[in-house]
Amino acid sequence: MADASKSTPKVSVVPSARVFGLFDVVALIVGIVVGTAIFKTPSLIFQNVEAPGQGLALWGLGGFLSLCGALCYAELATSLPRNGGDYEYLGRAYSPALGFLFGWAQWTAVLSGSIAAMAYAFGDYAVRVFGMHESSSLSWALAGVATVTILNLSGARTGTCAQNLLSIAKILGLLAIVAAGVAAALFFPAEEVARPQGEPAGAVNLGLALVFVLYAFGGWNDAAFIAAEVRNVQRNLPMALLLGTLLITLLYVAVNWATVAALGWHEARVSLAPAADVMRRVIGPVGERLVSILVAASALGAIHGMILSGARVNARLGADTRLFASMGHWSARTGTPIGATVALGGAATLLLLGVGTASGQALIDRLLALFGFSPIGWAEYSGGFEVLVTSTAPVFWAFFLLSGASVIILRIREPELPRPFRIPLYPLPVLIFCASCTYMLYASIEYAGPLTLIGAVPVSVGIVVYFLAARGNYRASQRPPGDDLPGPRGGTL
Repeated sequence: MADASKSTPKVSVVPSARVFGLFDVVALIVGIVVGTAIFKTPSLIFQNVEAPGQGLALWGLGGFLSLCGALCYAELATSLPRNGGDYEYLGRAYSPALGFLFGWAQWTAVLSGSIAAMAYAFGDYAVRVFGMHESSSLSWALAGVATVTILNLSGARTGTCAQNLLSIAKILGLLAIVAAGVAAALFFPAEEVARPQGEPAGAVNLGLALVFVLYAFGGWNDAAFIAAEVRNVQRNLPMALLLGTLLITLLYVAVNWATVAALGWHEARVSLAPAADVMRRVIGPVGERLVSILVAASALGAIHGMILSGARVNARLGADTRLFASMGHWSARTGTPIGATVALGGAATLLLLGVGTASGQALIDRLLALFGFSPIGWAEYSGGFEVLVTSTAPVFWAFFLLSGASVIILRIREPELPRPFRIPLYPLPVLIFCASCTYMLYASIEYAGPLTLIGAVPVSVGIVVYFLAARGNYRASQRPPGDDLPGPRGGTL
């Protein structure tokens, strides 16, 4: 009779090894941040500024604000080097309830919504690459999420290698666009189109331009979700946050410069696909196809990075909450949180089906009507996927603001907490980062309008779930500071 212990891999509630090195974390940051925004937003930024230099300066400002945030997260992650990132910081600085709500919101709305939206972008460009009808886009999106989920389930090292390859591919692709911009400026200089006499120059709105810039920088903080699995975390995680942010800033500024250099100022402001137009100018129609492949790969890399890191938040939620205990176990064989990964991929799939099909949209409208809300104008939001980003953005920036402020709160409340990395020029970078989050919270609420209520629904449900299943038992924030791995010491619900 076979020994059952040999055929069934053991499971635990902690990651089995520290598998991520410095390069892996930098690749994760680049993979998550560099999604599809950089291929769409340059013209949106240029439309809201007066001159190219002003637009490039805003991209630099976005990098600086992100760097201030990276300094905050470097101190938090090295002081509390556990998986979950903000889940840990919010629970420690404020209340376990807030940490729970962060984990719940990431699972049910913010991360799952970002994954679904990026999956739709992947499907949209995949059908262009293969010359298929746009009705196949949803099938490609679902296949993308399923493939990436399986890759992450196959093992931590397999998932990391896939992420590294995808990130390298998108960096090379962006460098190719920069090279095309240089070649165009040298050999195919664009003829500037003069503005017709009497035509208005266009409104300058630096605040709106900054909103688009910071949207393109979003996601670098997800590196903190895997802190417990980073080798030499006190050194590698701060370096990865800083290097990753700087690398992305340089790439973004270079791509935007290349756009203006290749197309000219007027064309750069009106182009709907600036990267494709740059490549087409240098190598012809094949350039547009190559950019479609690059955007699809970038979207897939972002999906992979978000599932890889976001599953660690789910795992912390499962380890601390009896109701979601199935998400808290790790496979000793693959080194991955099986239930947490499936749960995140499943949530994104449900959102894809919900907003990507006519029946799903109709169901959402009926649910909104029950609470007195008007139906969503789905055609105004790219079939509904923009709804995911727009409605959850206020939730994202609210938690981001609270995480930044937790640096100051923990310095005051726990001055004895070991801080291997301390923010230089403290508290100036923290105040700058919190100010930018406050502005983005205001801007996202103003832009979302009534859609803000849709993003608030999962959080409201999370409050009910917490008080029904967690109140009085949730003790995650009571783990000793030196316990750098998630485990059962904090108790389960």
